Amino acid sequence: MKIILMKDVVSLGKEGDIVEVREGYARNYLIPKGFACEASDRNVRKIEEIKKRVAQKREKAIKEAEQLARKLNKLSITIETKAGEEEKLFGTVTTEDIAQAIKTQHDIDVDRHQIYLEEPIKKLGIYKVPIHLIEGINAELKVWVVQAQ
Repeated sequence: MKIILMKDVVSLGKEGDIVEVREGYARNYLIPKGFACEASDRNVRKIEEIKKRVAQKREKAIKEAEQLARKLNKLSITIETKAGEEEKLFGTVTTEDIAQAIKTQHDIDVDRHQIYLEEPIKKLGIYKVPIHLIEGINAELKVWVVQAQ
């Protein structure tokens, strides 16, 4: 029996794939659990339309991410914080602080989970912070951590 997978199934394939399985497996497990539907002509056309829409959305998201990456690569932000001896900070600068600084200084929304720091910043200085926007598209933001007056 031919079916269309509605979700990824480890042993069969990915969402949208058309696969051949035994009829009992399809009718008793895959279809009732919502993992698949019958591969009728109508369902195949429906899946193809959905795939086209998903591809268009992904293409649009990639273009927007590329534009944002170009912007972020040109920008720098300044974070003022209190520091003690040997330029050690009282506290740390985290991804949340960086995301908030980007929003307030440049009015650009970046999720703190997209910002990658191996460990929080603990000293004054200039840092290049990688930002992962979308799969395969990354930016690098210059962060100035300076002494608060």
